[in-house]
Amino acid sequence: MYTFLLFVLALDALILITAVLLQAGQGGGLASLGGGAGTEQFMGGRQATTLLTKITWWCAGLFLFISLVLAVMSAHSAAPRSVLEGGAPAPAPVQPTPLPLPGAQAPQNTPPPQPSNPSPPPHR
Repeated sequence: MYTFLLFVLALDALILITAVLLQAGQGGGLASLGGGAGTEQFMGGRQATTLLTKITWWCAGLFLFISLVLAVMSAHSAAPRSVLEGGAPAPAPVQPTPLPLPGAQAPQNTPPPQPSNPSPPPHR
């Protein structure tokens, strides 16, 4: 259903673009506000409703309606919308290494550590 509505929306957008581009401009518009435009041009007298105007209004209304339906459908989808909403696995607990306690004695079985590079005897 979602894919079908998306296809209809794309088709409607193409029809709307074509209908808007085929319409004749009224002339003036924002460019006439600079001065020199009579009240006829400024107020824009009532024009006859043409087939292209009706197609434009119907396609624009259909475009808005389908866009709203698709937005509601995508908001109610079962998929999580972000990484935070997804079921990310919990991190494994970190087990700290035990530190020697002050005053605790080293085990008796181990010999004291030897330096790896003994210094040579002093020369006399």
